[in-house]
Amino acid sequence: MIHGRAGASPFVLVSDHAGRAVPAGLGDLGVPAAEWERHIAWDIGMAGMGRHLAGLLDTILIEQAYSRLVIDCNRAPGHPTSVVRVSDGTAVPGNLDLDDDDVAARVAAIFRPYHDRIAAELAGRPADSTIVVALHSFTPEMGGVARPWHAGILHNHAPRFGLMLKALLEEETGLLVGDNEPYALTDTSDYTIPTHAEARGLPHVELEIRQDLVADADGQREWAERLARLLPLAWERYRA
Repeated sequence: MIHGRAGASPFVLVSDHAGRAVPAGLGDLGVPAAEWERHIAWDIGMAGMGRHLAGLLDTILIEQAYSRLVIDCNRAPGHPTSVVRVSDGTAVPGNLDLDDDDVAARVAAIFRPYHDRIAAELAGRPADSTIVVALHSFTPEMGGVARPWHAGILHNHAPRFGLMLKALLEEETGLLVGDNEPYALTDTSDYTIPTHAEARGLPHVELEIRQDLVADADGQREWAERLARLLPLAWERYRA
Protein backbone atom coordinates (compact mmCIF):
# COMPACT_ATOMS: atom_id res chain seq x y z
CA MET A 1 0.00 0.00 0.00
CA ILE A 2 1.19 3.51 -0.83
CA HIS A 3 0.31 6.56 1.25
CA GLY A 4 1.32 10.16 0.79
CA ARG A 5 3.40 11.24 -2.15
CA ALA A 6 6.95 11.47 -3.37
CA GLY A 7 8.04 15.07 -3.49
CA ALA A 8 10.58 17.46 -2.04
CA SER A 9 10.95 15.61 1.27
CA PRO A 10 14.15 13.55 1.55
CA PHE A 11 12.40 10.89 3.63
CA VAL A 12 11.18 7.58 2.21
CA LEU A 13 9.16 5.75 4.86
CA VAL A 14 8.82 1.98 4.71
CA SER A 15 6.83 -0.30 7.00
CA ASP A 16 7.55 -4.00 6.65
CA HIS A 17 4.89 -5.25 9.08
CA ALA A 18 2.13 -2.63 8.92
CA GLY A 19 -0.70 -5.00 7.99
CA ARG A 20 -2.12 -8.39 8.90
CA ALA A 21 -3.95 -9.38 5.72
CA VAL A 22 -3.86 -13.00 4.59
CA PRO A 23 -4.51 -14.24 1.05
CA ALA A 24 -8.00 -15.76 0.90
CA GLY A 25 -6.66 -19.15 -0.13
CA LEU A 26 -4.69 -19.45 3.12
CA GLY A 27 -7.65 -18.81 5.42
CA ASP A 28 -6.51 -17.95 8.93
CA LEU A 29 -3.41 -20.19 8.76
CA GLY A 30 -4.94 -22.15 11.64
CA VAL A 31 -4.14 -19.32 14.05
CA PRO A 32 -6.89 -18.42 16.60
CA ALA A 33 -8.57 -15.05 16.16
CA ALA A 34 -7.17 -13.60 19.41
CA GLU A 35 -3.62 -14.25 18.24
CA TRP A 36 -4.10 -11.96 15.25
CA GLU A 37 -4.32 -9.05 17.68
CA ARG A 38 -0.82 -9.78 19.00
CA HIS A 39 2.56 -8.58 17.83
CA ILE A 40 3.18 -11.90 16.11
CA ALA A 41 0.81 -10.88 13.30
CA TRP A 42 1.92 -7.28 12.70
CA ASP A 43 3.74 -4.28 14.12
CA ILE A 44 1.02 -2.82 16.31
CA GLY A 45 0.47 0.89 15.75
CA MET A 46 2.68 1.31 12.72
CA ALA A 47 -0.13 1.65 10.16
CA GLY A 48 -1.73 4.58 11.97
CA MET A 49 1.49 6.24 13.06
CA GLY A 50 3.21 5.79 9.71
CA ARG A 51 0.36 7.30 7.72
CA HIS A 52 0.11 10.26 10.06
CA LEU A 53 3.86 10.77 9.86
CA ALA A 54 3.81 10.62 6.06
CA GLY A 55 1.19 13.35 6.06
CA LEU A 56 3.13 15.58 8.43
CA LEU A 57 6.35 15.16 6.46
CA ASP A 58 4.52 15.43 3.12
CA THR A 59 6.26 12.33 1.89
CA ILE A 60 5.66 8.77 0.74
CA LEU A 61 5.04 5.69 2.88
CA ILE A 62 5.36 2.21 1.38
CA GLU A 63 3.54 -0.35 3.53
CA GLN A 64 3.40 -4.12 3.47
CA ALA A 65 -0.27 -4.95 3.97
CA TYR A 66 0.18 -8.70 4.48
CA SER A 67 0.87 -10.29 7.83
CA ARG A 68 4.34 -11.36 8.86
CA LEU A 69 2.73 -14.75 9.63
CA VAL A 70 2.30 -15.24 5.87
CA ILE A 71 5.84 -14.14 5.06
CA ASP A 72 8.17 -11.76 6.86
CA CYS A 73 9.21 -9.04 4.44
CA ASN A 74 12.16 -8.04 6.60
CA ARG A 75 13.81 -11.43 6.22
CA ALA A 76 15.60 -12.75 3.15
CA PRO A 77 13.79 -15.62 1.45
CA GLY A 78 15.17 -18.82 2.90
CA HIS A 79 15.91 -17.24 6.29
CA PRO A 80 14.73 -19.50 9.15
CA THR A 81 12.12 -16.92 10.20
CA SER A 82 10.99 -15.90 6.72
CA VAL A 83 7.95 -18.18 7.05
CA VAL A 84 7.51 -19.04 10.71
CA ARG A 85 6.16 -22.31 12.05
CA VAL A 86 5.94 -21.00 15.62
CA SER A 87 5.96 -17.35 16.69
CA ASP A 88 6.40 -16.36 20.34
CA GLY A 89 4.86 -19.63 21.47
CA THR A 90 1.99 -19.66 18.97
CA ALA A 91 1.93 -22.41 16.37
CA VAL A 92 1.12 -21.48 12.76
CA PRO A 93 -0.38 -24.71 11.35
CA GLY A 94 -0.84 -23.21 7.88
CA ASN A 95 2.94 -22.84 7.60
CA LEU A 96 3.71 -26.47 8.34
CA ASP A 97 4.58 -28.93 5.60
CA LEU A 98 5.14 -26.25 2.95
CA ASP A 99 7.15 -27.31 -0.05
CA ASP A 100 9.52 -25.10 -2.02
CA ASP A 101 6.78 -24.14 -4.49
CA ASP A 102 4.47 -22.99 -1.70
CA VAL A 103 7.13 -20.73 -0.26
CA ALA A 104 8.16 -19.46 -3.68
CA ALA A 105 4.55 -18.49 -4.39
CA ARG A 106 4.46 -16.29 -1.28
CA VAL A 107 7.78 -14.72 -2.21
CA ALA A 108 6.51 -13.94 -5.72
CA ALA A 109 3.09 -12.67 -4.67
CA ILE A 110 3.93 -10.68 -1.53
CA PHE A 111 7.64 -10.26 -0.82
CA ARG A 112 8.87 -9.30 -4.31
CA PRO A 113 6.22 -6.69 -5.19
CA TYR A 114 6.83 -4.87 -1.92
CA HIS A 115 10.57 -4.72 -2.34
CA ASP A 116 10.32 -3.96 -6.06
CA ARG A 117 8.20 -0.92 -5.19
CA ILE A 118 10.76 0.31 -2.66
CA ALA A 119 13.56 -0.22 -5.18
CA ALA A 120 11.66 1.66 -7.87
CA GLU A 121 11.02 4.58 -5.53
CA LEU A 122 14.67 4.86 -4.57
CA ALA A 123 15.93 4.44 -8.13
CA GLY A 124 14.07 7.57 -9.14
CA ARG A 125 15.47 9.76 -6.38
CA PRO A 126 18.83 11.59 -5.99
CA ALA A 127 21.11 9.72 -3.60
CA ASP A 128 22.38 12.91 -1.96
CA SER A 129 18.91 13.94 -0.77
CA THR A 130 17.26 10.65 0.14
CA ILE A 131 17.02 8.93 3.50
CA VAL A 132 15.26 5.64 4.24
CA VAL A 133 13.28 5.36 7.48
CA ALA A 134 12.05 1.87 8.40
CA LEU A 135 9.19 1.91 10.91
CA HIS A 136 8.71 -0.93 13.40
CA SER A 137 7.24 -1.54 16.84
CA PHE A 138 8.15 -4.02 19.55
CA THR A 139 6.25 -5.80 22.29
CA PRO A 140 6.77 -4.47 25.85
CA GLU A 141 7.66 -7.97 27.06
CA MET A 142 9.26 -10.98 25.38
CA GLY A 143 9.85 -14.34 27.01
CA GLY A 144 8.83 -12.95 30.38
CA VAL A 145 11.45 -10.19 30.22
CA ALA A 146 10.29 -6.59 30.33
CA ARG A 147 11.66 -4.18 27.75
CA PRO A 148 12.03 -0.75 29.34
CA TRP A 149 12.92 1.28 26.25
CA HIS A 150 10.40 3.71 24.82
CA ALA A 151 12.08 3.35 21.44
CA GLY A 152 15.10 1.74 19.88
CA ILE A 153 17.50 2.89 17.19
CA LEU A 154 18.84 0.01 15.12
CA HIS A 155 21.99 0.42 13.06
CA ASN A 156 24.68 -1.64 11.38
CA HIS A 157 27.50 -0.40 9.14
CA ALA A 158 26.43 3.25 8.90
CA PRO A 159 25.04 4.39 12.27
CA ARG A 160 25.59 8.14 11.97
CA PHE A 161 22.08 9.33 11.15
CA GLY A 162 20.45 6.88 13.54
CA LEU A 163 22.63 7.98 16.43
CA MET A 164 21.81 11.62 15.68
CA LEU A 165 18.12 10.78 15.90
CA LYS A 166 18.76 8.85 19.11
CA ALA A 167 20.41 11.90 20.68
CA LEU A 168 17.45 14.07 19.73
CA LEU A 169 14.97 11.55 21.12
CA GLU A 170 16.89 11.39 24.38
CA GLU A 171 16.54 15.14 24.75
CA GLU A 172 12.79 14.59 25.07
CA THR A 173 12.15 14.35 28.82
CA GLY A 174 11.82 10.83 30.14
CA LEU A 175 12.51 8.90 26.95
CA LEU A 176 14.72 5.84 27.21
CA VAL A 177 16.13 4.99 23.77
CA GLY A 178 17.86 1.72 23.07
CA ASP A 179 21.05 1.51 21.03
CA ASN A 180 20.53 -1.66 18.97
CA GLU A 181 17.94 -2.61 21.58
CA PRO A 182 15.65 -4.50 21.83
CA TYR A 183 16.99 -5.83 18.51
CA ALA A 184 20.23 -5.36 16.62
CA LEU A 185 20.36 -4.64 12.90
CA THR A 186 22.68 -7.04 11.07
CA ASP A 187 23.34 -8.18 7.53
CA THR A 188 21.47 -11.43 8.12
CA SER A 189 18.75 -10.58 10.66
CA ASP A 190 17.20 -7.85 8.49
CA TYR A 191 16.55 -7.40 4.79
CA THR A 192 15.00 -4.02 4.04
CA ILE A 193 17.66 -1.64 5.33
CA PRO A 194 20.69 -3.72 4.19
CA THR A 195 19.21 -4.19 0.72
CA HIS A 196 17.69 -0.81 -0.03
CA ALA A 197 19.71 1.64 2.07
CA GLU A 198 23.11 0.19 2.95
CA ALA A 199 23.68 -1.34 -0.48
CA ARG A 200 22.94 2.05 -2.08
CA GLY A 201 24.99 4.03 0.41
CA LEU A 202 21.90 5.93 1.57
CA PRO A 203 21.53 7.38 5.06
CA HIS A 204 18.92 5.49 7.01
CA VAL A 205 17.49 4.49 10.34
CA GLU A 206 15.51 1.50 11.53
CA LEU A 207 13.25 2.76 14.27
CA GLU A 208 11.47 0.61 16.86
CA ILE A 209 8.72 2.05 19.10
CA ARG A 210 7.27 0.16 22.05
CA GLN A 211 3.82 -1.03 21.09
CA ASP A 212 1.93 0.11 24.18
CA LEU A 213 2.95 3.68 23.31
CA VAL A 214 1.36 3.55 19.85
CA ALA A 215 -1.53 1.14 20.42
CA ASP A 216 -4.18 3.85 20.13
CA ALA A 217 -4.76 6.91 17.97
CA ASP A 218 -3.49 9.35 20.59
CA GLY A 219 -0.17 7.54 20.94
CA GLN A 220 0.21 7.21 17.19
CA ARG A 221 -0.40 10.92 16.75
CA GLU A 222 2.00 11.83 19.56
CA TRP A 223 4.83 9.77 18.07
CA ALA A 224 4.13 10.94 14.53
CA GLU A 225 4.30 14.55 15.65
CA ARG A 226 7.50 13.90 17.61
CA LEU A 227 9.19 12.21 14.65
CA ALA A 228 7.95 14.85 12.21
CA ARG A 229 9.77 17.38 14.35
CA LEU A 230 12.95 15.41 15.07
CA LEU A 231 13.65 13.62 11.77
CA PRO A 232 14.21 16.91 9.89
CA LEU A 233 16.43 18.15 12.74
CA ALA A 234 18.52 14.99 12.53
CA TRP A 235 18.75 15.44 8.76
CA GLU A 236 20.00 19.00 9.22
CA ARG A 237 22.69 17.80 11.62
CA TYR A 238 23.64 14.97 9.30
CA ARG A 239 24.16 17.34 6.36
CA ALA A 240 25.96 20.03 8.35
